[in-house]
Amino acid sequence: MLNNDVLRSLRYTLNLNDNALLELFQTVEPDLDIATLRSYLASEEDESFVRMDDELMVGFLDSLIVSRRGPSPQPAPPTELPLTNNTVLKKLRVAFTLQEADLLAILDSVAFTVTKPELSALFRKPDHKNYRLCGDQLLRQFLKGLTLRLRPETN
Repeated sequence: MLNNDVLRSLRYTLNLNDNALLELFQTVEPDLDIATLRSYLASEEDESFVRMDDELMVGFLDSLIVSRRGPSPQPAPPTELPLTNNTVLKKLRVAFTLQEADLLAILDSVAFTVTKPELSALFRKPDHKNYRLCGDQLLRQFLKGLTLRLRPETN
């Protein structure tokens, strides 16, 4: 899934305006301006569209974690690049303090059934024999369900 799609979805889910988004990007990209941010938020068909790179998305997700949960006393381990859907899902799980039951309920709310073993396979290390890649559809449905959970008034 494109980083831009994740950014657009989280912006809507959290009801963030441009200034709030820029604030989250400050620790990663202090020189980011409104025009560049809007080019990340533009649709792919828009001529101003610019693809958001993985480093910037990792920084954004880390800033989201800190803004929602506060700074961690231990330094976060470096995120391996290229960014995968599994990593995005892990970071969102941390940011929103979601347990396994919460994740299953979020996916169930959008009629996307995942079993507990399938879910746990998404959070394993890539070299583990039961590791499973998180597909675009699963991540998209998770973001949709997260929106339903955090913005119930939009239903």
